[in-house]
Amino acid sequence: MRNLIPSLARTGKIAGLFLAFSLAVGVFVESAGALAPDPQANVRGFYDTLLDTMKNGRTLGQSGRYARLAPVVDRVFNVSLMTRLAIGSSWGTLPAARQQQLTEAFRHYIAATYADRFDSYSGQQLQVTGEQPYNADVIVQTKIVKSNGETTTINYLMRQNQSSWQISDVYLDGTISQLAVQRSEFNSILRREGVDGLVMALNRKVDLLSRG
Repeated sequence: MRNLIPSLARTGKIAGLFLAFSLAVGVFVESAGALAPDPQANVRGFYDTLLDTMKNGRTLGQSGRYARLAPVVDRVFNVSLMTRLAIGSSWGTLPAARQQQLTEAFRHYIAATYADRFDSYSGQQLQVTGEQPYNADVIVQTKIVKSNGETTTINYLMRQNQSSWQISDVYLDGTISQLAVQRSEFNSILRREGVDGLVMALNRKVDLLSRG
């Protein structure tokens, strides 16, 4: 497993290729990806899929890992909200078609990041350790424990969306908001190159990872 969920500037590579699902994979994803009313249960389901993908990571390859994770990310993450938060104040000035274009690019970005970072298994444990309220939201606390005992804390900010809880931000080392980092980077690209430039930047990451 590689370093976890880096920012756009730190990685230089983000998404992957689509792969046709087999029936067995489709059934597994539907089960593991189904949303639950308990925020911890949703993260556990996501981690179950991650762990299974890691254990089969070499066989699946980048495109196969992406294919397994993409529909689960789409269910467990509130991608529309996360995109709006990552873009920031300029979001409201964009036409609906441009908002959708950015949302789709960001959706592939998120899924392919996990497909890249959780690429193999060597005894890691993905643990959900608890939760705490955060205003009207909930922070689900987790740990990634390597076989040598080294631990990485990743917390998920969960927001209720209709009757289910979905991830709306990821906190690296328990405190560093991934969306805050991305907002700075994305706004820099938007100022220089506009929406097309940001979409192209995200898609370039897709192309780079597809060769991995």
